[in-house]
Amino acid sequence: MSIEELRNEVLRLNSESRAYLAKELLNSLDTMSDVEIERLWIDEAVRRDDELDKGLAQAYPARETLARARANRK
Repeated sequence: MSIEELRNEVLRLNSESRAYLAKELLNSLDTMSDVEIERLWIDEAVRRDDELDKGLAQAYPARETLARARANRK
């Protein structure tokens, strides 16, 4: 079963069952090793780089991003 198929099946569950499953999945992330966490960050960096290369995402300078975040906090 693919991730997408699993997702579709899970979304058919009632809200109580989905909440329980979500909690269990989130808790399972707390027990990951440093190596597993590093691998996930590398995968995420590669995914984001691919999006930039394909023009699906846009990068902004850190100074601009921080200024926008500070303005949104006010």
